[in-house]
Amino acid sequence: MRMTILVFSLLLAACGSKPPADQGYGADPQLPSPNGGLLPTINTAKAVGWPAGAAPRAPDGMVVSRYAENLQHPRWIYVLPNHDVLVAESSTLPSRGGGVVGWIRNSVQRNAGALAESANRITLLRDRDQDGDVDERHVFAENLNQPFGMALVGDALYVANTDAVLRFRYMTGAVRIEGAGEVVLQLPYREGDNGHWTRSLVANADGSKLYVAVGSASNIADEGLDAEEGRAAIWELSSDGSEARVFASGLRNPVGMDWAPGSGALWVAVNERDMLGDNLVPDYMTSVRDGGFYGWPYYYYGENRDERVAIPENVRLQQPIAPDYALGAHTASLGLHFYRGAALPERYRGGVFVGQHGSWNRSEPAGYKVIFVPFANGAPSGAPEDFLTGFLNERGDAQGRPVGVASDATGALLVADDVGDIVWRVAPAG
Repeated sequence: MRMTILVFSLLLAACGSKPPADQGYGADPQLPSPNGGLLPTINTAKAVGWPAGAAPRAPDGMVVSRYAENLQHPRWIYVLPNHDVLVAESSTLPSRGGGVVGWIRNSVQRNAGALAESANRITLLRDRDQDGDVDERHVFAENLNQPFGMALVGDALYVANTDAVLRFRYMTGAVRIEGAGEVVLQLPYREGDNGHWTRSLVANADGSKLYVAVGSASNIADEGLDAEEGRAAIWELSSDGSEARVFASGLRNPVGMDWAPGSGALWVAVNERDMLGDNLVPDYMTSVRDGGFYGWPYYYYGENRDERVAIPENVRLQQPIAPDYALGAHTASLGLHFYRGAALPERYRGGVFVGQHGSWNRSEPAGYKVIFVPFANGAPSGAPEDFLTGFLNERGDAQGRPVGVASDATGALLVADDVGDIVWRVAPAG
């Protein structure tokens, strides 16, 4: 019976009516009533990759180039002070067990380009003359466990594997780091099916504290709250791994983190829950309060109650905090990067770029692009704008799916595309 439901839901998007426009964007999103029902909508864009010479589209006056190709599922980008670019190459692993249902889930993810043998490495890209062409490429670290976030503090490079934060000794200009790394913090992890596995990582201004984002194990604590212990949260720890604590909780799948220019506030992009309808629940970005509770799994977008999840009698909840800015339902907003460069037009300075990986639980695709949100006085100050598009071709197939976003030393924008196996570079023409 469960197999029949899942197979039917694969076809639902093709025969269903067009959904109403999603109004789940901006500082005051309009949320519809839940209408998920028993049949989850599954509509993934088939991963096909980019034809030779093709590229995403950027605004007029911008040039998009292939900064690095033939990577293996590039997910996250970190730029070192000497301008070397680190790219974490890792991928989702197939779920083990689950019978026919598990097989169907894996098939859907594989069709979307999400499943692959994880490279478990970090590649270093070096552009010696900063002309936009990579001159050297090195295997910087390998034999990791689904690496994602990276942060340099002094001579220590921290790497967030899916199961632990590691520390490596780094020397400026090194093209490789050796050894297994020192474990400074074990992270919540389970063998077989680790749920939301990405672990982004940032350091504060003086390097005394690290912040690591840990996503939930499931959609809405489907396997019980015990399986979610320490998850759906941002952790804070000292650079030596001590004083680890949950900094903020109730964040279903927090991914991209960055510090807002001017205010110095920590911001995060969060993937919200599924199966409440095409236009619920909006993914979002928000400033993060120390000790804040953002609702998952009991509430969404402030005090909107998710009736699918009972609140245990022995649990006393904080009042949930409403996020600052909605990014659209099911857009899978992963990358988040405040622009501090000077190469792009002045209007982009101080604003934020968001890499939207793309939907699966929506009858009409959403996301599959990089958007820009202007900021003023430490807060979003306008509607989201498309910046990098064309990841879906005319047939609706995924040529690529954007994830991490960063700036190179020249101020050009770098975007990791884990379906295209490319890092794109967006710079002004000329």
